[in-house]
Amino acid sequence: MKILFIGDIVGSPGRDMVQTYLSKLKKKYQPHVTIINGENAAAGKGITEKIYKNLLDWGAQAITMGNHTWDKKEIFHFIDDATYIVRPGNLPPDTPGNEIIYVKSNGKEIAVLNLLGRTFMQPVDDPFRKVDQLIQEAKKRTNIIFVDFHAEATSEKQAFGWYLDGKVSAVVGTHTHVQTADNRILPKGTSYISDVGMTGPYDGILGMERESVIKKFLTGLPVRFEVPKQGRTQLSGVLIDIDPANGMSKSIEKIQINDDHPFFS
Repeated sequence: MKILFIGDIVGSPGRDMVQTYLSKLKKKYQPHVTIINGENAAAGKGITEKIYKNLLDWGAQAITMGNHTWDKKEIFHFIDDATYIVRPGNLPPDTPGNEIIYVKSNGKEIAVLNLLGRTFMQPVDDPFRKVDQLIQEAKKRTNIIFVDFHAEATSEKQAFGWYLDGKVSAVVGTHTHVQTADNRILPKGTSYISDVGMTGPYDGILGMERESVIKKFLTGLPVRFEVPKQGRTQLSGVLIDIDPANGMSKSIEKIQINDDHPFFS
């Protein structure tokens, strides 16, 4: 069972990369399920219903979110009907949206979870305790469980990966937008990477115009961050191969497409 995961889409440059390359990636790698983090898809913050539907039309089967889930207010009008969006599961009870979704492929179901970290992030419920509850629920239906852990601190991400080793199929980190080099299979069979990276502007800083970010560091003054509309772009992702018999991972491979890492079919 192959899962293709594409890291945080940032604005229209990220959406353009998905539209251009997702079909090519599917042809090359033949994934059974494609999951995309879409919490930055609308101008760098949030997602709209149109973008959600576009991502599905381009080939995604599940959309994970993060700390910018609610930044586009229209999400409150469609998230309860968005069958393929999973929002962070460790938000307060009665929060709109799905805290777990299931995707069917090849006669199997894949449970998709999304949780927020707490270190250097806004206060949320404990992701460690909440994920145990979600896993217990998911295992009533499937042993293939994919977790997008949207967190800032590498230490928290690593702790989360080790905590879930052997309990879930994969733990992939998102949010920091820089692809890390620590993709591995943990001893009990869970695939792990601290951050998948982002899909969007290649020459910005975390997907934003670099001049504004540099100005913020130089002056300490409030600065409006914008997604650059032109310039070079990138796509970051991972391909995970899972044994459907036991739900554990067999491999995790990084994917990068940019001018320094051209795509070869």
